[in-house]
Amino acid sequence: MPLGPQFSLIHSEFNEFLFAPVGKEENGAVLTVLSALTRLGIDPWGEAARLSALPKETAARMLAAAIAVLPEGDWKVSDAPAIAARLVDRLPSHGMPGVLATEREKKRNEKSRPVRAKWVLRVVLTAALLLFLSQLYDHHSPEPAPNIVSSTQR
Repeated sequence: MPLGPQFSLIHSEFNEFLFAPVGKEENGAVLTVLSALTRLGIDPWGEAARLSALPKETAARMLAAAIAVLPEGDWKVSDAPAIAARLVDRLPSHGMPGVLATEREKKRNEKSRPVRAKWVLRVVLTAALLLFLSQLYDHHSPEPAPNIVSSTQR
C-alpha cells in the first residue's frame, strides 16, 4: 500500500524548511531543522505545518525557543532568534498571517454554537421537567394513614 502524500519526502511543501541548516554541530556535521526537531521529540512535518499556519513572528519565536534547547554548535543560544527568523522565511505561506488564525477561530466558534445551544436547551428542559415533577409529587402525595389503633383498643 503506497503512503499518502503527507508522507512523501519528494513532494513535501516543507522540504525547503525541513532540510535547511540550523548550523554546524561541534563534530562538524550540519544540523538540519528536520534533525533538530526529531531530536527534540517533535514531529517535523506536523511542526512545519503548524508553524506555517502561524504569523511569521509567532512561528519564529516558537522555533527560536526550540533551537535554544539544543546543544550549541557553531551558534550560541543568543543566535536562536536570528536563526529561527531565517528558517521561518523558508516555510510556505498559507494565507495572510493572523487573518488565517482569526478565520479558523471564527469557524470553530460558529460550529460549536449550535452544539452549546442544544446542551443549554437540554439542561433547561431537564430542570423544568424535574421542577414540574417535584411540584406534581408534592400536590399528590398521600396523606398520612390514620392511626389504625384506636384509643379504645389500647
